[in-house]
Amino acid sequence: MVRKGSDLARPKRSFSPEYREEEVKLVIETSRPVAQVAKELGINAGTLANWVNAYRRAHAGEEPELTVDERARLKEQEREIRELQMEIAFLKKRRRTCVLNVDRGVRVGPGSVVGGAV
Repeated sequence: MVRKGSDLARPKRSFSPEYREEEVKLVIETSRPVAQVAKELGINAGTLANWVNAYRRAHAGEEPELTVDERARLKEQEREIRELQMEIAFLKKRRRTCVLNVDRGVRVGPGSVVGGAV
């Protein structure tokens, strides 16, 4: 039986503003995922994410503009995402068609035609 109470609760950790800012900058400057950095630091990912969001809100106008290379990379990644989303949609439709054919007893394979005719 698990009891809730002060004897099982973790002591609340407090972090200095300097520590928080240092860890936030680690996330922002290295472009590493919050969860990865939080795990390495031994802190809750939600806590670090809150610090990062607060920092970004407070310093919204200070982030540098994207370089030409960064913009090109972003555009390429957006294109790749669109292509992958279309491929996923196609594969989902294909899977549904295959499942429907199996449910109907239709054989699809070498030498067979969809609809059951050989």
